[in-house]
Amino acid sequence: MNKTNLSINPKAKGLIFDLDGTLADTMPIHYIAWKNAAAKYGIDFTTELFSQLAGIPLYPTVERLNQIFNKSIDPKELGDQKEAEFEHNMHLTREIKIVTDLVRENYGKLPIAVGTGGSRRLALKTLAIIGLQDYFDVLVTSEDVTHFKPHPETFLKCAELMGVTPADCEVFEDGILGIQAAQTAGMMVVDVTRYYEVTIGH
Repeated sequence: MNKTNLSINPKAKGLIFDLDGTLADTMPIHYIAWKNAAAKYGIDFTTELFSQLAGIPLYPTVERLNQIFNKSIDPKELGDQKEAEFEHNMHLTREIKIVTDLVRENYGKLPIAVGTGGSRRLALKTLAIIGLQDYFDVLVTSEDVTHFKPHPETFLKCAELMGVTPADCEVFEDGILGIQAAQTAGMMVVDVTRYYEVTIGH
């Protein structure tokens, strides 16, 4: 693991941050919420499964679980149970300081966006909990796109709204699907998990 300081590429003219697991240490809270909600339907939601599905929005995640486990669970029913459980514990969220420091350092110098697979309501609530609600020019959520990560639409929309060419954008991500999305969009990308200790399910 690379513990050196996280920094931006000097060529970057716009910065895009994923939210969960990148700016906010919400992944353990999301994991427990999924594990508890899925257990009621006879699904053992492992950390491996969680990593594989990270970055996919709420209801499509349940659709994927139905495919994997050959179930026919109502996506809204399980998704809403999971989201309620997450919201109940989200006050425990901590910022991922090595990444949030970058936001604060570059605030007002470069356009900055958040591109998340989460809902707008919970994204705004998460940003407020970590004290970053006023730091972003652009917020693109699952409600703003038709195609989710690993499709590049989320990040391309961020670039468009910031008025920055995709090739001049640098994306900070923790998820495999998000990293793929940034690469497909032709953007510079940093895997932030190389800079901090990931503890999911511990």
